[in-house]
Amino acid sequence: MNSAMSKEELEKILDEAVQDVTERTAGVRLRQGGQSPGEDLCTVQITFDRGFRTSLTLCADTGLLYRMASNSFHEESVSAEDLEEFSKEYFNVLCGRIAVAMFQATQVPAHFSPPVFYRGRYDPEGREIQFMLTYSDEHCGGAQLIHHVPYSGEDENISEEN
Repeated sequence: MNSAMSKEELEKILDEAVQDVTERTAGVRLRQGGQSPGEDLCTVQITFDRGFRTSLTLCADTGLLYRMASNSFHEESVSAEDLEEFSKEYFNVLCGRIAVAMFQATQVPAHFSPPVFYRGRYDPEGREIQFMLTYSDEHCGGAQLIHHVPYSGEDENISEEN
C-alpha cells in the first residue's frame, strides 16, 4: 500500500513539529519566514532508511544553536562538544516527532539514521531539495529545515511501496 502525502501536508507536519519541539526543548520560539542562516552555521542531518526515501537537514546559525543549548542545559556557557550533543539530541527528538506524525497520516512506519552533526553547511549526496522551511527567532537567528528527496525528478510522493 502506498500512502503518500502531499508536499503541503508534509510541510504542515514539519512546521508544527519544529515550532513545538523547539519551544518545549529549548525555550526558543521560532517563526516561519525571516532571514536565512548566515555564514557561521551548523548542520544536523538524518536519512529515513525505512518507510520513506527522504532525508531532513537542519542548517542553523551557530549562535541560535548555542542559545537553544544554553536554555536547554540551563547554563550560560556551552562547550563546542555540548553544542554538538545538544544539536544531535534536539534533532533526534524533532525527527521522532515527525516520524510519529507521518505514521499517523500515512500508516507507513518509518525509521531514520542517527543524526549527524557538521560545522558549516552540508548537503547530502544523491539528493535534491524538495522544499525548505525558513525560520528566525526573536534575536534574528536563522534556521532552515530542508526536505531532500533522491535525485529522480519523477515522483512527488514521499513514501515507498510496502
